[in-house]
Order: sequence, then structure tokens, then C-alpha cells
Amino acid sequence: MARIYSKRKGASGSHRPMRKKHPEWSSLNPREIESRIIELAKNEKTSSEIGFILRDQYAVPDVKIATGKQITELLEKNKIRSDVPEDLRNLIRTALRLQKHLQGNKKDLHNKKNLSLTEAKIWRLTKYYNENKRLPKGWKYSPAQAKLMFE
Repeated sequence: MARIYSKRKGASGSHRPMRKKHPEWSSLNPREIESRIIELAKNEKTSSEIGFILRDQYAVPDVKIATGKQITELLEKNKIRSDVPEDLRNLIRTALRLQKHLQGNKKDLHNKKNLSLTEAKIWRLTKYYNENKRLPKGWKYSPAQAKLMFE
């Protein structure tokens, strides 16, 4: 499949090995994994950071295979989920960084284009999350609101 805003094709990446069951060499059982996830979420870690920590420090290769649920599903079940999804939050942070850069470098046309592309991604994701009722009712992206949200 081609990229959205360029003429080149997408490069295929590496794939995780197919695994049907939780490996025996992993030190944690599913209940311990769930408790670690809840503990890390209460320490204000994002779901991707939780996945990295479980993989690197606790030798859990795949949470979904071990517990039968994804990290975000476990957080929802325990009512620890954030209002704004992590991918949307990261895009908003990127847009804020680009806006701050453009305030000091007004002639940087490359990053002006990148800011408009990033904001287009934000609007598309917002539309998707509003349709799936994942965002609070009436939530809309605006650069001024984003500054207040992350400062």
C-alpha cells in the first residue's frame, strides 16, 4: 500500500513470530501480569511504556497471548483508561512541538507542511474516535485547547 502524502510505497517491516500460547520460560502468570499492568498504570505509565517494561524487565513477550486481552482492554476493565487515546495524545504533542518551532522559525516551509499533515492526522483520528465514542462528547481539536491540555 502506498503512503498517503508521498509517491513512494510502504516498506514491509519485521513481523512478530507466531505464537499460540504463553511461553513456559516467562516468569509471570496471567494474574501477576494483570497486577503489574495495574501497578504501572497507577504510576502514570502509558500502555506502550507498560508493554516495553513488561517485555524488557519481566520477560513477557506478548500480553495478549498471556492474558487473552490487550493492555488497553485490561486498563478499561479496571477503569484506569485516560480520556484521550495514546496515539492521539502523541500526535497532539508533535503538533505542539512543531508550532513552538515555527514561532521562532517562520520561514521553515518544510515544517509548516509537516504541521499541516500532522493536524490532518489528528482530525482524522478525532473523527474516528468520535464515531466509536472513545472521546468525551463534544471533544474537538484546536491548537489553543491543545496548549492548555498539555501545559
